[in-house]
Amino acid sequence: MEQYKQEFIEFMVESDVLKFGEFTLKSGRKAPYFINAGNYKTGAQLAKLGEYYAECIKDNNIAVETLFGPAYKGIPLAVSATVALFNKFGTSVNYCFDRKEAKDHGEGGTFVGRALTDGEKVVVIDDVMTSGKALREVLPKLKSAADVNVTGMVITVDRMEKALDSDKSAVQSAYDEFGVRVYSIVTIKDIIGAIESGVIEGKEYLDSMKSYLEQYGAQY
Repeated sequence: MEQYKQEFIEFMVESDVLKFGEFTLKSGRKAPYFINAGNYKTGAQLAKLGEYYAECIKDNNIAVETLFGPAYKGIPLAVSATVALFNKFGTSVNYCFDRKEAKDHGEGGTFVGRALTDGEKVVVIDDVMTSGKALREVLPKLKSAADVNVTGMVITVDRMEKALDSDKSAVQSAYDEFGVRVYSIVTIKDIIGAIESGVIEGKEYLDSMKSYLEQYGAQY
């Protein structure tokens, strides 16, 4: 496992974002782990988080000119990743985000930041992907602004779970439905590997995590 992935898993635990126990998810499934991205709340955490997004973009050689953060949670994530790409790698890219409601005064419009142009390489930045709803909502918005080229979406963790109505994961469905490849900083299998190798605590949860993945995991 790449060093930055291992460090990111430790960072999630330290930030109280990755928790183990028994959690009832929105889907009704009872999971032995939970990822609460809302617990990133300090400047230090956000700066570090941006670096992991930047590492993932560089590690996967994702072509990008503009990072797009869907309102509202995606906005600070895209900003932190944009800053990190410049500070860590010397790569300067644009960023923009959408408004939930179009502004009818001042400069007006639905987007803030970079004014998108045809053919522009755009990467969507978000925290997690459960159903693909966020991507389904933002793609028409992006395309209404310009005929952009969405070269990828970057999330923190791929849970690698089947959707409720499909044998495919949300990540797999996003590619099949929209042609957008979703990259994650880490996967649930990376997290299991980190527990097994002693990078983080949680060996008592390994059996239930593996059973959960066996029951609900998508075939990759």
